[in-house]
Amino acid sequence: MLDTLRNSAKSWLAKLLIGLLVLSFAIWGISGNLLTVGGGNIATVGGQKVTAVEFENAYRRRLDALGRQLGRPVTPAQGAAFGVPGQVLGQLVAEAALNEVAQNLNLGISDEELLKLIQKDPSFQNASGGFDRNRLAQLLAANQITEDEFVESRRLLARRQQLAEGLAGSVTAPEAFVEAIHRHATETRVVRYVDLGPDLAGEIADPDEATLEAFYEENKGEFRAPEYRTVSILEVTPEKIARPEEVSADAVRDAYERSQNRFGEPEKRRILQITFDSAEAAAEAAAKLASGTTFEDLLEERSLTVEDADLGLIAKDALFDSAIADAAFALKEDETSGAIDGRLSNVIVKVSEVQPARIRPLEEVEDTLRQELAEATAEREVLDLHDEVEDARAGGATLAEVAGRFSLEVEKLAPFDSAGKDKDGNEVKLPEVRDFISEVFQSDVGVENDPLQVGRRGFLWFEVDEVTPERDRELGEVRDRVVERWKSDERAEKLDEIAKTAKDELDGGKALEDVATGLGVEVKTSEPVTRGNPSGDLTAEAVTAAFSGPKGTIASTEGKDGHRLLLVVDEISAPAFFAEAGDVAQLGQRLAQGLQDSIVAQYVGTMESRIGVSIDQAALSRILGLGNTDG
Repeated sequence: MLDTLRNSAKSWLAKLLIGLLVLSFAIWGISGNLLTVGGGNIATVGGQKVTAVEFENAYRRRLDALGRQLGRPVTPAQGAAFGVPGQVLGQLVAEAALNEVAQNLNLGISDEELLKLIQKDPSFQNASGGFDRNRLAQLLAANQITEDEFVESRRLLARRQQLAEGLAGSVTAPEAFVEAIHRHATETRVVRYVDLGPDLAGEIADPDEATLEAFYEENKGEFRAPEYRTVSILEVTPEKIARPEEVSADAVRDAYERSQNRFGEPEKRRILQITFDSAEAAAEAAAKLASGTTFEDLLEERSLTVEDADLGLIAKDALFDSAIADAAFALKEDETSGAIDGRLSNVIVKVSEVQPARIRPLEEVEDTLRQELAEATAEREVLDLHDEVEDARAGGATLAEVAGRFSLEVEKLAPFDSAGKDKDGNEVKLPEVRDFISEVFQSDVGVENDPLQVGRRGFLWFEVDEVTPERDRELGEVRDRVVERWKSDERAEKLDEIAKTAKDELDGGKALEDVATGLGVEVKTSEPVTRGNPSGDLTAEAVTAAFSGPKGTIASTEGKDGHRLLLVVDEISAPAFFAEAGDVAQLGQRLAQGLQDSIVAQYVGTMESRIGVSIDQAALSRILGLGNTDG
């Protein structure tokens, strides 16, 4: 395919353009297993096919993007729980439908124009805006992607874009629509309100035994004891298996001599600095110093104190201006400079204190170096030990037997629930390993579990020793909690009654200030708030209530920490609407894009129904690892 492109443009340009296409795959990330997926089609749309390889590549890219948003890797199983497979398949089917329509309409793009589109795509440019031939060759070889595949993919995209542009490219958002959305987003409201705290409900007496027992029976599930698990763990990390006592004194001394800069502390000076508006002013001050005026006199003339001029005790490389740094570190203690022409200003400095450079002696850092050397040695042993532990476990050895065989230590953790807490509700110290709790609660007694990654350099094995099933607690075990919960409900009910009575008074025409006086609380005024943005005492529910009606709207809503809020909408305002303003123009563009996407989506749905779509659920399940794929 590239032969045609090479005939349409210079050979080196075509190659470089195709090379930049490879960058997108490098960014997406192609794992080895994606290149070994079996053949077959996941979906058929008219004459277009969605292959298993295409689906899995797109699925992995979507998982990677989701992982970046969440700040942690997302497994295929977690992706399935998020509904990612359906989203990916829907996108691929939609693309196939558009490809089919574009093909039937004989849409196309010239080779010259295709090269220009590829060249202009910012995703395919390096930091300097040029092309890297070596990187092209490396990426093509590493990812086993052919030039033909890249070019064909980009050609299909260009055809789909032509179709979408023809359908909805000229659609814009009506100004009235933009203005309505803009007002909805920027309108602010100010409310006057009273904050009704739980203390207004007064003292709540403890319930009698019959009432408490009835309440407990109705809410028993809330006090149910969760499932607890007792686990033994075996960690193999450089820190765990390091043997600092075996590191020789000569090795420590050699490491110290190789890294003295690391343990050195540079000379530091306390520098006082006066800044001047011009070189002439600085020179005039320097002349005064030469005639006997002191640095402190200059400070007093400029109404400055020593603290105002103090830059602190700093090293030379911490000073931004090298001219000032050179001058300050050429002075003796208590010596004042002349006028210094700095990079950004003219200054005079004084050195009030000099702290000499110091290298920490070997004795101070010996233990640190010994531990680091031991961990460096242990790091090389971790992978070997991992294989040996796995071999032993494959032979039926328990963690305790493995630990004894390799002089390791098994740790038994205190029982914990799925929230990582013990039976008293305290946090249990657990390994800092991603998904440790979920892995433990997906396992069971007697199950051999895969090792978990500890950081970048270690492994952790675990065994579930005991499972304590969840159960209903006896009332006596949780009596204090049940009493407090009952009293909390009673207090909330009384507070609701107080708030309802107060709102009825407001609805009847009574002023908020009079209601507040009767309750012994003060009237407060909120800052201007916008929709969906709680602020101060105003909860999300209170903000929603504030925007539920016109000026004068009265509402009673939940406050924070069991409080109630009684509010009156006092002011409503919105900024002026200017269609040419930057933020409004951007909003118009976003709304126009949304309308265009909606039109294209409706068109795609119609075309899918007309063309016909078939999904191979069995092939999809095999890729996702769902169900039994045998025979």
